[in-house]
Amino acid sequence: MVSPSNDLSQRRLRPVGKERIIVALDVPSLTEARDVVQEIREEVGAFKVGLELLTAEGSRRVVEGLADLGCRVFYDGKFNDIPNTIAGAARALSKLGVWMFDVHASSGLESLRACSENRGPALAVAVTVLTSFSSGGAQDVFGSTIETKVLRLATMAAREQLDGVVCSAQELPILKGSVETRDLLTVVPGIRPRWAETGDQRRVMTPGDAVRDGADYLVIGRPILKPPTSIPSRKAAAAMIRAEIEELDKGGAS
Repeated sequence: MVSPSNDLSQRRLRPVGKERIIVALDVPSLTEARDVVQEIREEVGAFKVGLELLTAEGSRRVVEGLADLGCRVFYDGKFNDIPNTIAGAARALSKLGVWMFDVHASSGLESLRACSENRGPALAVAVTVLTSFSSGGAQDVFGSTIETKVLRLATMAAREQLDGVVCSAQELPILKGSVETRDLLTVVPGIRPRWAETGDQRRVMTPGDAVRDGADYLVIGRPILKPPTSIPSRKAAAAMIRAEIEELDKGGAS
């Protein structure tokens, strides 16, 4: 578990090897989620629970049901609300013992501050622009380019001392190149090995390329949960990704 220290340098410790891999448990039941965890937990670092599973089973039941298996839980609730509500949610998750949770950076500076002040030992990361957005979609919704919006939102998160941001791998060079955002942990969804389909993610990258560009945590779902027929099991898929990442870390890619 992350130390409750307010020292950001201690909270933002960089992961290596399999610790980088967060598996998205995009499944409809806790029973199925536990089956996945038991099969692949030796190959990965943490597990993300999102709206499908949380809505179907309830937050406490899901978090406690996975914690019983000894795994770290990333609570992907993507909170977007007023400061008082965000503060209460952050406190509740800290008491539940989650390892990481997220909040939309677009909820504003005051909500980000409330999150930072009430997160306890849990890592709090700010969602920037969803990886399902195309350039045209971002222009329609935000009135700016994806890159401009991501940097602005990440800067807000850094100023309010959140631990990191959720962004696509495409924006990593921008964030790592900015003095204000370069020390943030980067949690990167939309990771697709070369052997996997891209699905509904638009801004995607392979695990190796993402690590080379500075990704800290890689969120991977379908390539592990539903690997192609050429890969015999979910554990085999996870092991292949782990091996690719560990080889890069040995060579000092991060």
